[in-house]
Amino acid sequence: MPEPSPVFPPLPDGVALRLLRRDDGPALAAAYSRNRDHLEPWEPARPTEFYEARYHAERIPVELLGHGSGRAVPLVLERDGQIVGRVNLTDVVLGAFRNVHLGYWIDGALAGRGIMTAAVEAACAHARDELGLHRVQAATLLHNEASQRVLARAGFERIGTAPRYLHIAGRWQDHVLFQRILHDD
Repeated sequence: MPEPSPVFPPLPDGVALRLLRRDDGPALAAAYSRNRDHLEPWEPARPTEFYEARYHAERIPVELLGHGSGRAVPLVLERDGQIVGRVNLTDVVLGAFRNVHLGYWIDGALAGRGIMTAAVEAACAHARDELGLHRVQAATLLHNEASQRVLARAGFERIGTAPRYLHIAGRWQDHVLFQRILHDD
């Protein structure tokens, strides 16, 4: 029997946070295509097929398998039936670590409205309350001040810098590392 979809509180500006669905391929392709220029400086170089519905239709079952096995929580932000962003909890590690990685983006037309901060807070509450995790970690490019503000508002603390951490926009780039501790016990 499939695991029930998590329920999240409503976000500002009529945006909802929900689990990725099998039929989201066309909507994801449209969202990424609409935001291609907005996202390009912050993401890995993408092949042309990334902006096509078929690409996402093939990837979605893999993401949902990760969710079903407890390794990931692939989420989308939706407004008026249109996908306007993503929040992903990936690389869930249990045992003594109880950690997860956080990644996110929002439609350029909705940036700066507090939506992503609310979405990150909701994802952290889910990681703590539903997954029983202790720590969420995130990384931003050194010059991604908007993303760093989101993390700071959502209770993350800066813990260091990782040289050549991720291959973004066609080259290895340094990142600022952040963490949010979910319990103090």
